[in-house]
Amino acid sequence: MKTFTLYPAIDLRHGQVVRLQYGDPDRQTTFSDDPVATAQQWLTAGTTWLHVVNLDGAFDEAGRANWDVLPALAALACVQFGGGIRTLDDVKRAMDAGVGRVIIGTAAIENPDLVSQALNQFGPDRVAVGLDARDGRLRTHGWQTDSGLDTISYGQHMYDRGVRQVIHTDISRDGVLTGVNAEASAELARATNLQVIASGGVAGPADIGQSYQYVDDGVSGLIIGRALYDGRLDLTQALRMLSAKGAKSC
Repeated sequence: MKTFTLYPAIDLRHGQVVRLQYGDPDRQTTFSDDPVATAQQWLTAGTTWLHVVNLDGAFDEAGRANWDVLPALAALACVQFGGGIRTLDDVKRAMDAGVGRVIIGTAAIENPDLVSQALNQFGPDRVAVGLDARDGRLRTHGWQTDSGLDTISYGQHMYDRGVRQVIHTDISRDGVLTGVNAEASAELARATNLQVIASGGVAGPADIGQSYQYVDDGVSGLIIGRALYDGRLDLTQALRMLSAKGAKSC
């Protein structure tokens, strides 16, 4: 049975559940001021994982309220957490809060040794790297800065350091319901041997099927955000659809 996991996204800004268009902090929609209630909604629908992002941390702001809610979320489900992870102490703090997997984004590019240190201490199942890209080039600091680095080349570098899981986000599609770029995630997986969780642009059930067709290439999951909050995708039905395809959820 192939493993393919759906990750409902809970993006946190100032303690609220929000979605941004194209990662732009000035194009925000707020969906809830209760992240725990939001998490419970997705758990009731059948999920076992949550993808939680500290947007304040990604934008180099403190984001204390977003950290404070982590233990409550981690007590409910397996949490994949990123946003503002800059040091090994940040990684440890997230692990101490109960997080199942930490995502290192900007710091993986600015300080690759941090990735190696985290892998050595916690292992490749609990440490992932976020590869956020526009037109094949990686962006950092909440997607605001062009690093000038090629996504696939840097993915290969991360694999050589011991990374086995990455989250690949097509920024040009994120939050605007234009359809996931599953082909780019599959290309990344094939070129690097990484297990790739696709993200950005999911608009409905067809995107799940489109992503799952690349499971043998190394696309191991899909992050779903606005489509859930807008009611365009029913999580329970999506999980049933995957089960019918013979996919194991985690």
